[in-house]
Amino acid sequence: MQTTPQTREERNHAARVHIEPGFAWDGQDAYLFDIDGTLLRNRDRIHRDSFVIGVQQVTGFDIQPVLFLTPGGTDPVILRDAFEKADIPREVIEPQWDAIVEAIHRACEERRDAMEIRMMPGVEAVLAHLVQKGALLGVATGNLEAIGWIKIEEAGLREWFRFGGFSDHFPIRAELVANAVRKAREMAGAGARVCVVGDTPRDIEAARANALPVIAVATGRFNFEELLEYRPEVCASSLADLLAQTQVAP
Repeated sequence: MQTTPQTREERNHAARVHIEPGFAWDGQDAYLFDIDGTLLRNRDRIHRDSFVIGVQQVTGFDIQPVLFLTPGGTDPVILRDAFEKADIPREVIEPQWDAIVEAIHRACEERRDAMEIRMMPGVEAVLAHLVQKGALLGVATGNLEAIGWIKIEEAGLREWFRFGGFSDHFPIRAELVANAVRKAREMAGAGARVCVVGDTPRDIEAARANALPVIAVATGRFNFEELLEYRPEVCASSLADLLAQTQVAP
C-alpha cells in the first residue's frame, strides 16, 4: 500500500463531533462501512480507468469523455449514465453486462499494485475499538464487489470485515444497504442493531430508507456542516476525532 502524508489543512482542521443524545455510537451490534471517502481515498485513476478499459474491450465503445465518478454514486448507475451519454444502445450493453463487469475486474486487478491509497484518519483504531466491543463489521459500498475488495485489501483492512454489500446486483444504494443488513442479521442475530458509516448524503439517505442510524464523517467531499443538515445520529470531522472524544469523555 502506498500512502501520502496528510495535508496541512487535514493536520490543522478543527475537530468537530456531534452525537445525538442517547445514541451509543460504539454500542451497536453491526456496522456497515462505506469505502471511498469513509475508509480510504484513492489518489489514482485506476478505478475509473478500469471502467473505460473494460467497456472498450468488450463493446468497442469509448466512454472516457463522458465518465464521471460521482460521490455516493454506485458503479452500475455511473456506468449506465455514461452509456446513455455516449449513445450506446441498451441492446448492445444488456447482453454483455456480465462480460463488461468481468473485464472491468481484470483491468483493475492487473493494476492493483499501482494503486495509491490513503487511509482516512482513525480508521484502524475505530475498527479495532468496535471489534473489541464485540461488533460485527461489514462494508456497504457502491463499488462493484471485485473492485471494493481490491481496495480494502490494498489498504490492509481485509482482516476486519466479515461480509459486504455491493452494487453488482443492487445498483440503488438503499437496496445494497438492505442486502448488507440481511447478511449482518444472519450473522449477528435477527434483532441485531445495525449502523451505517458513510461520508455522503446518499449514505445517510440509504440508512434512513432502511430505518438505520448513521455515523457521517466529513472525510470525503462533503464538509461537517453539509452532512449535519441531514441530521445523522453522529456527525464527525473524522473517525479519529470521534474516537478521541469518546476516549476523553468522563
